[in-house]
Amino acid sequence: MKKSVLTLIAVVSSLGLLAQETQDTTYWKRNGDFTLNFSQVSFSNWAAGGKNSVSGVGLFNYAANYLKERLAWDNSLNLGYGLLKEGDGSVIKSEDKLEFSSKAGYKMAPESKWFYSGLLNFRTQFANGYKYPDTDQKISTLFAPAYLTFALGADYKPSDKFSLFLSPLGSKLTFVMDDELSDEGAFGVDPGNVFRAELGGTLKSELKLPLMTNVDMVTGLGLFSNYLHNPQNIDVNWDFRINMKINKYLSANLITNMIYDDDINIDGKNSLVQLKQLFGAGFSYKF
Repeated sequence: MKKSVLTLIAVVSSLGLLAQETQDTTYWKRNGDFTLNFSQVSFSNWAAGGKNSVSGVGLFNYAANYLKERLAWDNSLNLGYGLLKEGDGSVIKSEDKLEFSSKAGYKMAPESKWFYSGLLNFRTQFANGYKYPDTDQKISTLFAPAYLTFALGADYKPSDKFSLFLSPLGSKLTFVMDDELSDEGAFGVDPGNVFRAELGGTLKSELKLPLMTNVDMVTGLGLFSNYLHNPQNIDVNWDFRINMKINKYLSANLITNMIYDDDINIDGKNSLVQLKQLFGAGFSYKF
């Protein structure tokens, strides 16, 4: 099963690159950015107290969008990884994200803003996660969890700054490709199983706005309702990012991610909202 998942991810991730080589490049819009944020605090004989710390976060975002007549194909890849060390403590993760999304659509009419569309989205992480400061027992790892979503529906795209995808028929697969976590029944899978399948409705929206000179905002919202089990408990994945350009190679970023998934157990409790916030400044390069 793990080999099949890896093969699927490799095939899907290569589609955008293959298409760019085989299609007329005048119909493609590509953009991306790489950011490396770093912070350090050091104390010596400091009367007010404090703890030495050092941290670094790398972020990579890339989009390749195709539009020719009534056919549209949007692809995005978002990666992030960060480490933090405080005092004499262990090095811990501060950011860990791998997400790929691909959406293909065909205009309902030549001048329409609506598309018949299909969506594929994949999310996971790079490295082990722990309930810090305990680093002996992992609570997550690569492909544990991993989320794969397929959906068919309609996509409203009035401009390249906003899109709203609605699907009455979609599936969400949750993978836990780690024996220990699978046996525990982590992330909503039945104990001993490596994946859980859900059937339901999907909403995915994205908004990109310039807020002022050299400051822009990108936000995305994903919702999923499982028709077969507690459809009222809607899964939520909301990303919010503000990019502040200082000059050609320096920038500051504010990133917030909120997740709600009733199937995930945290400290013996379900129905908890997960919230992560990151703010940093450092090297940035757009292409």
